[in-house]
Amino acid sequence: MTDEERSKIKKVPLMIALLSGAFVAILNQTLLGTALPYIMRDLQIDPNLGQWLQSIFMLVNGIMIPVTAFLIERFTTRGLFLTAMGLFAFGSLLCAVAPSFEVLLVGRVFQASGAGIIMPLMQTILFLIFPIDKRGKAMGYFGLIIAFAPAIGPTLSGYLVENHHWSILFYIVLPIAIFDMIVAYFILKNITKQTYPSVHIPSIILSTLGFGGLLYGFSVAGDAGWLATETIISILVGSITLFLFIRLQLRMETPILEFRIFKFKTFTIATVIGMVSFMSMIGGAIILPIFMQDMLGFSPLDSGLMLMPGAVLMGLMNPVTGTLFDKFGPRWLLIIGSLGLFLTTLLFTNLDESTSFLYLTVSNTLRMLSIAMIMMPSTTAGLNVLPEKYLPHGTAMNNTFRQISGAVGTALLVSVMTHQITPNAGVAGEINGVVVSFYVAAIISIIGFILSLFINNRSDRATL
Repeated sequence: MTDEERSKIKKVPLMIALLSGAFVAILNQTLLGTALPYIMRDLQIDPNLGQWLQSIFMLVNGIMIPVTAFLIERFTTRGLFLTAMGLFAFGSLLCAVAPSFEVLLVGRVFQASGAGIIMPLMQTILFLIFPIDKRGKAMGYFGLIIAFAPAIGPTLSGYLVENHHWSILFYIVLPIAIFDMIVAYFILKNITKQTYPSVHIPSIILSTLGFGGLLYGFSVAGDAGWLATETIISILVGSITLFLFIRLQLRMETPILEFRIFKFKTFTIATVIGMVSFMSMIGGAIILPIFMQDMLGFSPLDSGLMLMPGAVLMGLMNPVTGTLFDKFGPRWLLIIGSLGLFLTTLLFTNLDESTSFLYLTVSNTLRMLSIAMIMMPSTTAGLNVLPEKYLPHGTAMNNTFRQISGAVGTALLVSVMTHQITPNAGVAGEINGVVVSFYVAAIISIIGFILSLFINNRSDRATL
């Protein structure tokens, strides 16, 4: 697409369509957590079975994301977006009317398959329609939606399921998805370039087993333990098949996922920085509610309200950091943000039974402010150095590794917390496990700070 063609695109209505799609996809992920106990009681299923409603979404999402680069190059922008939103809407309808657990699970599979396509596709579109000096601000607004949806999701879900049947959660997202499809039908243009790569079944199978195995293995490690047979087999199968997948892609002339983009130093460093910050963020979002509810006696609503100001501030800061990115580049944003993440994580290493709601709220809000300076700027910095033809591969790779880092971060910090609990020491012994897990999170954040020192404001060059 030429600069002249880009300038003719009506960006505001297009952004509305893309961002509403992102909002409904991410909101859907955060709505179910609070509602799970109600769903399990209504459908008469145990927690192990009920948890699959969350796990299957993450798994299918993680499996779909790596193949989006292939799908973007194979199908038109408009057709792929409408298909993704159609899958999501159909899944939402199935979930809303589900008479049984099995139908609800199938609905979640359809929702996840659509959501897995939507996120990388939208990032690719944003990078194609905005010039390089405007991408920071565009990604900032994208980050605003990504942060705002999780901020309201748990609280909204808690209120709705206390006053209505749990199916209302899906009836809420369904009309938004349908509206988005209607708007996109009229305004979305075919922006991405079709190269029509051939369908390579072995690559798709290896990708599914590789990424799916790793995601599943890390997701069960926090509960079952790292030495559980299920964990070991899943991670082993995932690692071996992922290795074979990467080798196969490097030998192919037209791979479904181009791993050679890691030759771009800035892309590689920025991707790892993003992974580290996401690992720290998602781990904290899991650990803090456990600490508040199980050890300090706060309610689920209290823990949701504690997390909300940080999520809202992070969302509001994303357009600001995006504007700063366009003006000054990524280097100092990432350095300051990574250092801030390390220091604010240390605020959670002195927790005890007297820790107040206010202290947790303020500390978490400061931590999310630091993460806002890392998340979208690191993504934008990494993707900015890629030639346009590799953008679908870059967005797919970025989203895939972020999913994996979230699963690893959750499993690692939860298992550390569990194993560092001091027996026979009561609540103080349990809190010790939480404190140690945040020390580990702080050490992880140091990696991001060190890597940020190697980011510069100039685009690097690589030969693929």
